[in-house]
Amino acid sequence: MTKKIFRAILSISLVILATSLLVITAVLYNYFGEAQRQQLRDELRFAAQGTNQLGEEYLKGLSSNRYRLTWIAKDGTVLYENHANRVDMENHADREEFKEALENGTGSSSRYSTTLMTKTLYEAVQLPDKTVLRIAIQQASVMALMVELLQPIIFIFLLAALMVAWVSRRMAEKIVQPLNQLDLEMPLENDTYKEVSPLLRRIHLQNQEIQTKMQMLRYKQEEFQQIISNMQEGLILLDDKQKIISINPSAERLFFADERCIGKDFLTICRTYEMQRALQNAKKHGNAQYQETRNDSVYRFDISCVMSDHVERGLLILAVDVTEQVNAERNRQEFTANVSHELKTPIQSIVGSAELIENGLVKTEDLPRFVGHIRKEATRLVTLIEDIIRLSQMDENKVMPEEDISIRSIAEEVKDSLTDMAEKKHVTLQVSGHEGCLHGVNRMVYEIVYNLCDNAIKYNKDGGYVRINITDSADDVCIQIEDNGIGIAPEYQEKIFERFFRVDKSHSKLSGGTGLGLSIVKHAVKHHNGRIEVDSKLGEGTCIRVYLSK
Repeated sequence: MTKKIFRAILSISLVILATSLLVITAVLYNYFGEAQRQQLRDELRFAAQGTNQLGEEYLKGLSSNRYRLTWIAKDGTVLYENHANRVDMENHADREEFKEALENGTGSSSRYSTTLMTKTLYEAVQLPDKTVLRIAIQQASVMALMVELLQPIIFIFLLAALMVAWVSRRMAEKIVQPLNQLDLEMPLENDTYKEVSPLLRRIHLQNQEIQTKMQMLRYKQEEFQQIISNMQEGLILLDDKQKIISINPSAERLFFADERCIGKDFLTICRTYEMQRALQNAKKHGNAQYQETRNDSVYRFDISCVMSDHVERGLLILAVDVTEQVNAERNRQEFTANVSHELKTPIQSIVGSAELIENGLVKTEDLPRFVGHIRKEATRLVTLIEDIIRLSQMDENKVMPEEDISIRSIAEEVKDSLTDMAEKKHVTLQVSGHEGCLHGVNRMVYEIVYNLCDNAIKYNKDGGYVRINITDSADDVCIQIEDNGIGIAPEYQEKIFERFFRVDKSHSKLSGGTGLGLSIVKHAVKHHNGRIEVDSKLGEGTCIRVYLSK
């Protein structure tokens, strides 16, 4: 803006300067021209008086290289010429100033010489004897005068131009200075030109509108950051060049990245072929989805194309941990297969024995044995169904009545129920420790103690022991069940709580287990916000500690 004002002032000043020089030159030229003409008339008047009295002798006595005197007869014949031979001169009867002098007593004219760039002024006066005396002088033309004065005019013009340039710059800076010092943050508090006030008021209104929108934008951004920061799912936003715009903490943990990756290419944190192919499919079709295992967990990646005004603006990547769903689906499939197999075995045994009896292929003395076998398998079938129903109820997280219970009383009850079984295996069953009071589901706690003790007896040695010890603390109750049975190999200790898992399937068939007891224990402990610890050595025994929160 300063340059524009400077150029405008300089241009106007130079035009005015040039115009002023031309006008002054013309005025001076006219002024001095008129003064010269008046002087020429005065000289003519003096010469006329002398000529009238003395005639040609007076004219010859005048010597002047500046003025040209011509005495002309009434018929136009030159009587005298001080700068030329009168004989060689042509008749002057057609001269304008001569004719005018004869008519009016005086005459004036001027003639230009284009070759010499001069102008000749003529003044004539009629003498009493009807002759005409004419005086002439050469005067430089305007063009000649301009050529003669060109050098000083250029010098003056350049000097004035420099001064004008300096003054123009100072004026431009002075004009622009208040504008440069405007506080656009507080436009109404500026003391500047009145002409700028409407603009400042408009800027003030726009500032208020911008501040309101910026505040709303910050609020939305903070709200968005709060939402994505608390998301369990990983979220990444990419621009149209696949550079990271935003990434939440879950995605940072998933891709082992941090906030420094913002602004960088997505390839810097993920280079897998599956992800790149999914990104290409999302750009092509609008969305894409694939599943991948990362950090020992299964994630489903949903990639969507972000569009605005029908133009692709970027990509949104959402990573969802589907490990539980995948495991649940796998467990469901395994559970269905195992249930089918476990139900099929006793049913086939019952059907086979029943067919033999029905077809009369069983001797009378063997009939009780076959009936006993059918009853045993039917009982096993009922037990299996009951365990499946209980496990299903636990999976459905149905609300069960809770009450104040005593773990010691439940342990004594379990001891009474398993005494016959323990005696048959020659296993000693003992209960000790605190009362272990807590608020929980009585049936579930009973299932925990019963199933753990049942397993400890089944997989014990002849003459072994099973000890139940209850420890009470401020936060939880610990149920410790220890035996000196066959023990569990280290590679199986984490799997024993899976459904239908058996370390020794042949032994399980002999013991009549369903393979669901420890799964029921796991779900019951989880319902009470507890945990299970297993300490076992193969051939030496097992110690299982269950902690139930109060």
